[in-house]
Amino acid sequence: MAQNTLPTLLDAALQGRPEGALCVAYSGGPDSTALLHALAHSPAARARGLRALHVDHGLQAESARWAAHCRAFCAALSVPCDVYVTKVDLSGGIGLEAAARQARYAIFAEHLHADERLVFGHHLDDQTETVLLKLLRGAGPEGLGGMRAERPLGQGLVWRPLLDVPRQLLLDYVQAHDLPSVHDPSNDDRQLARNHLRHEVIPLLKAHWPHAAISITHSAKLCRAAADTLQNDWLAALETLRDDTTNSLDVRGWLALPAALRDPLLAHWLHAQGLPAPTTAQRQQIERQCTAQDGQLPCIQWAGAEVHVWKHRLWAMAPSHATDACAALQWQGQPLRLPDGGRLSLEPEATLPIALTVRWRSGGERIKPAGDRYTRDLRSLFQAGAIPPWQRDACPLLYEKNELIAVADRWLSARAESLFREAGARPRWRPGNS
Repeated sequence: MAQNTLPTLLDAALQGRPEGALCVAYSGGPDSTALLHALAHSPAARARGLRALHVDHGLQAESARWAAHCRAFCAALSVPCDVYVTKVDLSGGIGLEAAARQARYAIFAEHLHADERLVFGHHLDDQTETVLLKLLRGAGPEGLGGMRAERPLGQGLVWRPLLDVPRQLLLDYVQAHDLPSVHDPSNDDRQLARNHLRHEVIPLLKAHWPHAAISITHSAKLCRAAADTLQNDWLAALETLRDDTTNSLDVRGWLALPAALRDPLLAHWLHAQGLPAPTTAQRQQIERQCTAQDGQLPCIQWAGAEVHVWKHRLWAMAPSHATDACAALQWQGQPLRLPDGGRLSLEPEATLPIALTVRWRSGGERIKPAGDRYTRDLRSLFQAGAIPPWQRDACPLLYEKNELIAVADRWLSARAESLFREAGARPRWRPGNS
C-alpha cells in the first residue's frame, strides 16, 4: 500500500503548488531516498526539472562513500545530482548539530535556483521531535509552531510536503521497493538531544498516549496559526523601531511592546542578520540591560552573537575580533580586508600616488582634520561622530610614515584630502560588524 500512497500524496501536493523546479535535499538516508524515488516516478515532478542536491559535511569517515552512493542512485533514476563538500565550523560554540545544519543550509541557499523548491523528506515524527525540543527550550508560539511547510531560502523556497505523514510510511516505501540507503551512525548517538527524544522519550510517551505525535503536531498547527497572526503586528512594529541606516532598534519602543510581539521581533531581527536568537534567560538579560544609565555600555553575548545597548538602541552583530595585536598593513587603494572582517577601499576604484600604512588605536592619537582650526584627539572625534564603541578599536587609521593623516573615511587631514583628490577617489570603510 505504501508504494502507492507516497506518490499519490506527493502528486496531490504538487497540484496545489505554483510552477517551479524541484530539488530534493538528498542525504542518502531512508527518508530522502523514499522522497526522491517517489518524485522520480512522478511525471508531474519530472516535468518540473527534478534534481537532487547532496551535502558532504566531512564529519564521518564514510561521508565520501555516501556521496558516491547518492550519485549512483540518482544516475540509476536519471536524476541530476550535485554534490557539495562543506566544512563545519565549530568555533561558534553552537554545537555540532547546529553547526552542521548551518553549513548545510548555507550550501542550499547558495545553490538553489530562482523560484526553485528545495524538497525535504521531513515527516510527522520529525515535526514531533522539533516541537518537543522547542518546548523544552522555552519557545513561544513561533518555535512551538515547529517546521514551516514552506519558507524562503536563497532565491527559492524550502518545501516540506510530508509533515503530516508518519515516518513508517516512508520506511515501508523503502522496503517495498528494496531501495538502498545509507545509515549515519550519528543518528544512534543518544547523547544528542534529538536522538535522546527519538529513541528514549517519545517511545515512552507513545506507550501511554498512542496518539501523542498527532496531538503534538495538532498543537503545533494551532501555535503556527497564532504566530502568523502575531507576525502581522510585530512586522509593523519592526518597521517603526528599526533604523535603516544602522539596522539598530529603538530600545524604548521595543520594551513597550507586549512580550508576544517583543520576543519574535527580536528573533526575526537577529535571524535577518544571520545571527542566532537568544535563550529566554539571555533575552531577559537584554531587557534588564536596556535600562542602563548613560555612559554604561552593556553587551550581552551568547554563542554566535552579541547585542550592545548604546544611545537607547539595540545593536546586534557576530562576536567581534580583537585587533590589538594586528600587524600594520600597507594600502595603496586596493580593496583591503581588515582583521575584524571589515573592508577598506577606494570609490571609485583607483590607486593612490603613494602607499599608506594602516594601523589601529593604541591610545593618544591625534589628527587635524582639513578645515579645522584645532588638532583633535580620536576619543573626542569618535564621541562627536557617534562611532559605536565596539567599532572604535577596529577603525583603520591611515598613516604617511609616522603621521596620522586619515581616520578611516570619517576625518581626513589636508594632506589626505590632497592625496585622495589626486587619485580621483574617496576612502570607504565598511566595519566588520555593521
